[in-house]
Amino acid sequence: MNNFTFYAPTLFAFGDGEEKKCGELVRRFGGTKVLLVIGGGSAKKIGAFDAVTASLTAAELPYTVLEGIQPNPRSGKVYEGINIVRREGLDFILALGGGSVIDTAKAIAFGAKYEGDFWEVFAGEGQMPSDPLPIGTVLTIAAAGSEGSASCVITHEAGNLKWGAPKSDALRPRFSVLNPRYTCALPPYQTACGIVDMFAHVCERYFTTTPDVALTDRLCEALMKTIVEAGNKVMANPMDYHARADLMWAGMLAHNNSCGVGRAQDWASHQIGHELSAFYDCAHGASLAVVMPAWMKYVMNENPARFARFAVEVFGCELNPMQVEKTAKEGIRHLRSFFRVLGMPTTLGEIGATVEDIPAMVMHRSAKGFPFGGFAEIGPAEMADILCICEGE
Repeated sequence: MNNFTFYAPTLFAFGDGEEKKCGELVRRFGGTKVLLVIGGGSAKKIGAFDAVTASLTAAELPYTVLEGIQPNPRSGKVYEGINIVRREGLDFILALGGGSVIDTAKAIAFGAKYEGDFWEVFAGEGQMPSDPLPIGTVLTIAAAGSEGSASCVITHEAGNLKWGAPKSDALRPRFSVLNPRYTCALPPYQTACGIVDMFAHVCERYFTTTPDVALTDRLCEALMKTIVEAGNKVMANPMDYHARADLMWAGMLAHNNSCGVGRAQDWASHQIGHELSAFYDCAHGASLAVVMPAWMKYVMNENPARFARFAVEVFGCELNPMQVEKTAKEGIRHLRSFFRVLGMPTTLGEIGATVEDIPAMVMHRSAKGFPFGGFAEIGPAEMADILCICEGE
């Protein structure tokens, strides 16, 4: 295991009705005037907006609402939020929604303290402020893990660049309220996208070149197995509160890096998936469902034993010690089958992509730089090959 520093200061209030504590929690962490960031209206339909605003009002906390955050969140709303915060002297950002809403809130939180254009930080041309505005979250979608992570991803409309900000513990929310009940009414496709996203977050850490990481290996395997089991349950019965609860907590653990410390990580599937989202505006989970099995197939020979272990420990495949590669391939087939059972796309055509666009996607990625990937190095040719595999069997 490699040396590491791990700091995760977020307070989690988990369970049915915990959103009633929002006002108290904002006060506890120093907030006096709140920017409430929400998405496209689902938070109002499920009653979360009314519950949260009632809690803020009871705590005598004035708030301003920024709504209309879209999936694959755009920079325009970040600029709008920064302007509101500065104009009205707000001192706390509260995100009500899923990963896109939370990531927007994080970008506003540090952008309001940054003297230049917030995008300079994403582009590596500016320094992340050490004292962004404090953030709280009320999660309504189990997926991205942003409620406990040190990162955020924004798409800048100028250039259509979907990039992540440098990781910083300063971006971790001060508190996150997780009520699984709010996820029960999600459409099946949105639920499935979230399941894929959190599973991929674990895979990006699990497929490592670091030896002797037995503890975090087992943490990763437990998370992936739980996500598969709970995912199948909620697709069969969307109102299964306990399965929803397992998914909500698994999504947080998958991305707060507790199972990723002390080991090299990969993130190639995410980097390629971001290009699919940028080009076709497909859901993040959908892009990962297409890319991750193709990436696995392409890099499997780097360490077939690692993929065979994945097959055995996560999907219950029987190990063939004389043909480890056969077991490894079986695990990849099981993963693709799981994604299909969820109703996810697994080929380029299913998200409206074409092989003719592959050179343009590779060129577009070059703005961020090559190579990438920690398990296997991915350059332009390798990225193109993986996207070709995504065309289908």
